[in-house]
This record gives sequence, C-alpha cells and structure tokens, in this order.
Amino acid sequence: MIIVSACLSGCECRYDGKSNEVPEIKKLVLENKAIALCPENLGGLSTPRIPCEIVRINNELKVIGRDQNDYTAQFTKGAEIAANVAKALHCKTVILKANSPSCGYGKIYDGSFTGKYKEGNGFTAEILAKNGVQILNEENFHSILTNEK
Repeated sequence: MIIVSACLSGCECRYDGKSNEVPEIKKLVLENKAIALCPENLGGLSTPRIPCEIVRINNELKVIGRDQNDYTAQFTKGAEIAANVAKALHCKTVILKANSPSCGYGKIYDGSFTGKYKEGNGFTAEILAKNGVQILNEENFHSILTNEK
C-alpha cells in the first residue's frame, strides 16, 4: 500500500483550503492502490490554517506560523500518526507534497515566508525516511506507475 498526501489526491486540506490534485495520484486512491492522509489534519490543525514553515530556534527545529505561533506539537503529532499508519500498512513508499513543512523531502521553505527554499525535510517526511520508507513527491512519482504495469 502506498500513502499519499491527501492534498495530492484532490482533498481540499491545504493550509488555504485548496488542493494540489494530481489526477494520476487521485486515480491511485480511487483504485484502492493508495491511501490519502494529511499529517497536519491528523495532528489537530484545521483547514484552512495559518501557513507554517520550519525554522531553527536555539538549535532546535520548530514549525512556526506566519502568526509567529509555535505549531511544532501539532506537526510532530501528525508525523507520528502518519508513521504509525505506514508501519501498520507495511508501507514501503509514499508520495508526499514537495516543499511542505510536513511532507517536503530534500527541500522545504526556508522559514522566511518569501517562497525561498532550503535543504531539509518536513516533519512527516523525516520520520518516514528514518523508518526506511521511500519518499517520492508529485514531481518524481511516475516511476512507481510504470513498475505497477
């Protein structure tokens, strides 16, 4: 079973209440080849919600909202729930939303809320990667579609 970021499957769960639908990813969910989840919703955040980015404060990674509030606990909880689901489903591959403070892998927003990037992983991507799960995103997931045929 593959886990996908719910926003990529068409769920309107982004911070702004919109989706990032990718038709091929939505099809995987509709064909029961993937399960969609949103770590931020699982962590207790509503939709819509304040945009958040990861920053380093006193040598610790924190998720801070544009409102300057700390949302680290919610992002951590959502990441842990997603990891538990992945473990329960024996999930080896996920397709996560690029650049997100939850799902970004290898590159995330830099914390300035200016659209700039830095190297790093979102909280969910980080825990899944540490558990040996292959992380793909909406830009590079096509390889698994060709492997299914």
